[in-house]
Amino acid sequence: MRARIEAFIEAQAAELDAARNTQLAYARDLRIFADWLQAKGYEDLAVTQQQIEAFLVACDAEGLSRATRARRLSAIRQFYRFAYEEGWRSDNPAIQIAGPGKDKRLPKTLTEEEVGQLLTAAATAGRTPEDQSRNRCLTELLYATGMRVSELVSLPVAAVRGDPRMLLVLGKGGKERLVPLTPDARAAVAEWLAARDVMQEKIESRGGTPSRFLFPSRGKQGHLTRHRFYMLIKEIAVAAGIAPEKVTPHTLRHAFATHLLANGADLRAIQTLLGHADVATTEIYTHVLDERLKELVLTHHPLAQPQGG
Repeated sequence: MRARIEAFIEAQAAELDAARNTQLAYARDLRIFADWLQAKGYEDLAVTQQQIEAFLVACDAEGLSRATRARRLSAIRQFYRFAYEEGWRSDNPAIQIAGPGKDKRLPKTLTEEEVGQLLTAAATAGRTPEDQSRNRCLTELLYATGMRVSELVSLPVAAVRGDPRMLLVLGKGGKERLVPLTPDARAAVAEWLAARDVMQEKIESRGGTPSRFLFPSRGKQGHLTRHRFYMLIKEIAVAAGIAPEKVTPHTLRHAFATHLLANGADLRAIQTLLGHADVATTEIYTHVLDERLKELVLTHHPLAQPQGG
């Protein structure tokens, strides 16, 4: 089955241009499923719907979240669709299995005041002036555009040359979208670009190859990693006096969308800016706003306060 999984992953990458993280998640989930089948003595090309359902029950018994179980079922369903198309078997045994759905949790976000504190702290967070300039640029760009962290850290430097008003972002599945830059974000980019170029010129003068990324790194990927930026944003949160568990790169993406919606932006426009394929994904922010408004009323309305006896 492992060889068939590899063939499936390669096809996903080649034919569907699946994101690298999606490929890795599918491969991991399918290998877990393959190990379970082997332990039970089941043959993968003869597996039944009931056996797949038994695997999902076992995942539930492990205490795995609904989201994880839904993702594993999706991987299995896609794998057996591929097996059917390749002629390995005559049906897809997972096609009629109902998924567990996802947990109805609202995304965590930050107030406009908290984001302001973060942006202020980012400008002075770091050991060197270059670090501080980079951290300010990262934070300003993330809040100004609502980019996914993977999109942010892998930005090519060519995308910001010439002080653009709009930024071309390469999103999931190779889809491109344009997002406008705020004046503060443009200023932060210009400052970091000047510092970055000086450092890259020094590397080139020593015989090195200049990086094509806006946020270069000596690591294997050639740019700042998602994990490193995750740790950086936690450090900036501490410097800003905000509990670090409240702040992640994704929290700033949520803040971008929620604050736009709260200030009257159209839901379809926010969908485009975030790069969501389906507006239903974007609609979660209307629920976030509803919760914030409800909290506001319950906290500040005089009739919501406990009455004295």
